[in-house]
Amino acid sequence: MFVNVEYQDGFAVLTLNRPDALNALSFAVLAQLDSVLDDIEHSDARGLIVVGAGNKAFCAGADIRELNGRTLAAQKQDTLRGQATISRLARLKMPSVAVVQGYAFGGGLEIALACTFRIATATAKMGLPEIKLGLIPGYGGTQRLPRLIGEARALELMLSGGVLDASEALAAGLVSRVIDHGDLVGAGREFLLPLTQYSLTASRLILESVARGTSASLEDGLRIEADLITLAFQSADANEGMQAFIEKRKADFKDR
Repeated sequence: MFVNVEYQDGFAVLTLNRPDALNALSFAVLAQLDSVLDDIEHSDARGLIVVGAGNKAFCAGADIRELNGRTLAAQKQDTLRGQATISRLARLKMPSVAVVQGYAFGGGLEIALACTFRIATATAKMGLPEIKLGLIPGYGGTQRLPRLIGEARALELMLSGGVLDASEALAAGLVSRVIDHGDLVGAGREFLLPLTQYSLTASRLILESVARGTSASLEDGLRIEADLITLAFQSADANEGMQAFIEKRKADFKDR
């Protein structure tokens, strides 16, 4: 298997497992990723940690040999399929973190961009260098990167084919934290733990409100927020949380 999933301490751990090819995104890898996301979506995991096997790369990008010489119809179909798979990662009803060690280029960075958060080791190198091949990012990079770090900085990176190291990625807001050790799963768990200790029902509504609202006007976003907080008030967890506050005790959330 090129993509593995394990469940540890309430978290799903997804590993891109093609280290001999720097975990490159072949069509087989994308198909397996889509299948693994089915399993994660139906699990009771509270969060998702995404890592790359080996110590050289999170994911070095697409397998270029597979992309060369294809018909226009095949290119379009494969691009849409890849976008759909990575968008499923972005739509998961749980927070996710990509822990980047080594290279995260092209499609690899696009996978990381689809996660809720990104953290990196000091060895991380990130970029969308498709322009060096006469191409453009095709799995969401031209859309997600500008939304994350701003249009001008994203365009500078994409038009130059430039690479950010870990400290530059942190300064740009591409990653939330730089870690100084190689326990990638442990670092991901440590990062997500304080973000997943409360009601999963409320957490999912926050994720939905932000995802829907950031692509809408402020006025429409406020309407989305009003609809979702109305739903939140109907949950058993909201009742428990408010009652616990009144009684000055710790809430016992049941994720309902």
